[in-house]
Amino acid sequence: MPEVLTQALALPGLGWLIAAALVAGIVRGFAGFGTAMVYLPVAGAYLDPFAALTTVIIMDLIGPLPGVPRALRERHPGDLGRLVSGLVIGLPLGVLTLSLISPDMFRYSVSFIALMLLALLITGFRYHGEMTPRLITGTGFLGGYLGGTAGLPGPPVIMLYMASSHPAPVVRATNTLYLLIFDFFLLGTFLVLGRLDFGFVGLGFVVMVPYLIGNVIGGALFRAEYEKLYRWVAYAIIAASALMGLPFWEG
Repeated sequence: MPEVLTQALALPGLGWLIAAALVAGIVRGFAGFGTAMVYLPVAGAYLDPFAALTTVIIMDLIGPLPGVPRALRERHPGDLGRLVSGLVIGLPLGVLTLSLISPDMFRYSVSFIALMLLALLITGFRYHGEMTPRLITGTGFLGGYLGGTAGLPGPPVIMLYMASSHPAPVVRATNTLYLLIFDFFLLGTFLVLGRLDFGFVGLGFVVMVPYLIGNVIGGALFRAEYEKLYRWVAYAIIAASALMGLPFWEG
């Protein structure tokens, strides 16, 4: 393990990764979302796609674990089952796509998907139709595919559930478990395919430290009366990160 950490600490661009993890943690702490959309555009400039996804999964894995027992009690079993059934089909297809595209294409994909989802959030897009079992399964598939391709499994599910009639704790619990299951499935897929480099697992633990510190800072900064302001600050940071992550700036 010390060798793994030594390899991680010697990585060029480590300072930028630490800074991105810290900012991602702050945004997550006061806005409740945005980890991958802030971190991945920066990480993609220094890491290959599989390494970047490995680090963000490890970085974000421990935070939800204390809430799992409560989430298991409050989840919607039917919805979670449908989301996961779509996930297990979409995720391998997403990883296959990831293996076929270049690192620059990965960076373009992450940035453009983040900007597109950000635009939908800013414009207040909502799904107004019926939440059928087929739609929920399809959303799980889309989340799995986007997660396997660009590390962004959450936004499709979150945006669908903005239209849900379920109580907020049920939605939160179902989303939490879905994303946690995604993390383990993606790591397992990388391991089976021989794409899980334990040096980058170590790097994930390194950037986890500033990420958790950022969460604490963001949580301390949060004031309920300024929730709308924090959301717009998060939007601005995500947009800046996505734009900075585009490869053409380097050409």
